[in-house]
Formats: sequence, C-alpha cells, structure tokens
Amino acid sequence: MSILFRGNRRSPYSWTLGGGTSRRVLDLPLIAWLTVIWVLLWGTLSWANLVNGVLVGVAVCLLFPLPAVDLGLRLRPLGIVHLVLSLLWDMAVSSVRVTRMILTPGPYPAAVVAVPLRCRSDLMLTATALAVSAVPGGSVIEVRQATATLFLHVLDADDPQQIDRARRSVWHTERLTARAFGTAEDVRLVAAPPPEEEA
Repeated sequence: MSILFRGNRRSPYSWTLGGGTSRRVLDLPLIAWLTVIWVLLWGTLSWANLVNGVLVGVAVCLLFPLPAVDLGLRLRPLGIVHLVLSLLWDMAVSSVRVTRMILTPGPYPAAVVAVPLRCRSDLMLTATALAVSAVPGGSVIEVRQATATLFLHVLDADDPQQIDRARRSVWHTERLTARAFGTAEDVRLVAAPPPEEEA
C-alpha cells in the first residue's frame, strides 16, 4: 500500500510516494523546471503545453527516481524581497563610487581581504558569494569551503575603515541571504555576532 507523505528529511517542496525500494519522490522544483523546458521545446505557451509539461515532469520523477538530497533551501518571500532591495541599493551606491574612482586621478591600492562566514553549508557559501560578487567594487576571488571563508578583492584598500566596511558588508549580505534561503539553523547562526578574527 503506497502512502503519500512529506518526508521529514527531505526538502519541504517534495513528497514521497510508497516505501522501501519502490519509493518515488515528487520534487516540485524539478517538476516546475521540467515544465518550463517542455513549454520552451514546444515554443508556445498554452494551457495544453503547460498541463502536458506538468504531466511529463511527474512521469519523469516517478519513472526515473533521484537519490534523496536535501539542499537546505528554504524560500522565504519577505527575506527574498529584503535581499533583492538591499542588493539593488548596494549596486547603485557602489556603481557611483566606482565611477567616481575611475574619473578621479590618483592611486587606489587594492587588496585581498579574507572574510570568515558563520554559515558553513555549500548553499549558503555559494549564495553569499554570488550576492557579494553582484555588487561592483568587491568581487569574490576565492571561496574556501574548509574554513567557510570568502576572499574578497577590495578597492581603496589603504583605508582601514574601507576594509572593515567591506567585511561588514559581506556579513550583512550573508545574514540577508540566510534569511531569504537558509534553514532555521542558518538563520540562528547569522543572528550571532560576526567573527572578528582575521582568517
């Protein structure tokens, strides 16, 4: 007898059908992605293509089961909106600052700054690195997974306040990213004070 239930160790967006070796998983993000691909392949957005895409996605999930993986992804709409607005503001401010530096003569020494993060999951490291790299003037050049450290290229590095500001900006972005996509444990970790020690 097959039972439909939400798996406790799975993503909150997936359901498990059956048990034992006959267990099948309906993963909603995967079904949605397969539906988008189906509609793109047909080249026409219609109700028939949309419904058929969902049916094909469900059939693929049932016929070709994937191993159980929980990426630790949680979608929090308010957190996502806050993250997007913060990134847009940072992009605007940083773009003006970088443009001013380009137009103003003078040396602007750069440096590589190590920023240890509080969240150690691969998802949070990747999401934080992508969010930080989206802002002009501070690109991530390396992510060290073993120590959960981002190495950041910082402009105008002869000013110690600028280096401290860059670190605090990364920690702020990490906190917003965890509140947008992280697990409850990630949110708890970013609520703690950031690590002040040098990596």
